[in-house]
Amino acid sequence: MKVKPLQDRVLLKRLEVEEKTAGGIIIPDTAKEKPQECKVVAVGPGKTLDNGERQKPSVKEGDRVLIGKWGGSEVKIDGEEHIIIKEDEILAVLE
Repeated sequence: MKVKPLQDRVLLKRLEVEEKTAGGIIIPDTAKEKPQECKVVAVGPGKTLDNGERQKPSVKEGDRVLIGKWGGSEVKIDGEEHIIIKEDEILAVLE
């Protein structure tokens, strides 16, 4: 299924975090925090400004970004968990 976010929304997929600590202790699934690092899967056309023009999105497909722990709405697409978030909720782009 192909998904195209609307307006200034971005479709993200969380990147997996390491399951071991630096000391070698394996972290169980119940104790893991949600990863804040995500990969951009799809980007909407941009926000419509008051004058009717579109503001171009600052992220593109394939970018790695940081989001807040509780940002966005979780959705399942083709059995995989994704997040739909407004572009202004993205904290940073990782280079």
